Amino acid sequence: VQLQASGGGSVQPGGSLKLSCVASTTIFSLKDMGWYRQAPGKQRELVATLTNGGRTNKAESVKGRFFISRDYAKNTLFLQMNNLKPEDTAVYYCNAIDNGRPVWGQGTQVTVSS
Repeated sequence: VQLQASGGGSVQPGGSLKLSCVASTTIFSLKDMGWYRQAPGKQRELVATLTNGGRTNKAESVKGRFFISRDYAKNTLFLQMNNLKPEDTAVYYCNAIDNGRPVWGQGTQVTVSS
């Protein structure tokens, strides 16, 4: 499977962005999907994950602001990001578990600054 992420950009604090991750296969076949991010000089960290059973897991820092969802018909995973903060600045990566193997998409840059 291949993952193609898009939707990043530059916004002011308090703004919103919606990231998309299109999979090259039906996402019914993928056990878990999620979003991770990596800021300069920091390790990659979990942002939010979503299982096929509908269970979500989010980092504490994004609860109440970021929302993960998927569209099976479009084989797409989304991340709606609201009330963005400068500390959300990072490269965002989508991830899927395909037959027990993690697959990563290319990153999309999100920059939050005034």
